[in-house]
Amino acid sequence: MAELGFAEHLAGNRYFDRQFAVEAVKVLPGEYYVTSKDIVLVTVLGSCVSACVRDREIGIGGMNHFMLAEAGDAEIVPASARYGAYAMEILINHLLKMGARKGALEAKVFGGGRVLSSLPTSQVGERNCEFVLDFLATEGIPVAAQDLLDVHPRKVYYFPTTGKVLVKKLVRMHNDTVMKREKEYADRLSEAPLIGDIELFT
Repeated sequence: MAELGFAEHLAGNRYFDRQFAVEAVKVLPGEYYVTSKDIVLVTVLGSCVSACVRDREIGIGGMNHFMLAEAGDAEIVPASARYGAYAMEILINHLLKMGARKGALEAKVFGGGRVLSSLPTSQVGERNCEFVLDFLATEGIPVAAQDLLDVHPRKVYYFPTTGKVLVKKLVRMHNDTVMKREKEYADRLSEAPLIGDIELFT
């Protein structure tokens, strides 16, 4: 899969979360993480979307953090959606490789806020939300919870073994870290070639 220009990769930012007294993994744009351990997966979303997917029977779960590539016109949108498809497929495939059963998967989805003021006409958040819901519906994976759209960034805490999610709207956030990260990620996507393909395991 390394040949894919837009390859997602495993998050490597681990720390101890004192608030919950558990090990935590921070999932940044273009990353994902899958685990069977009792830890918390954390991300901060602006226009990007995170899908939190788990096997509700055995407690294996994971999170991704992705954005569709920018599309200048309608003809390019299907190609740009491959970025989102890859992010979803690599997450689900990793879960299945760890023993999850596709029929037992459930998803919780977050993000897609209108926060990238530098891209006022792109509606990238709306496209991300529409994509992830359509993808999950096509794959027959039920959406157990969602917090999408809005105008504020949000911080998401996901506990894969239980499926518990805590979402905090960052209404009074004064720094531009989230927007800067997502803008850099969007720039990387626009420069990366759309090559390669993967399929879901059955």
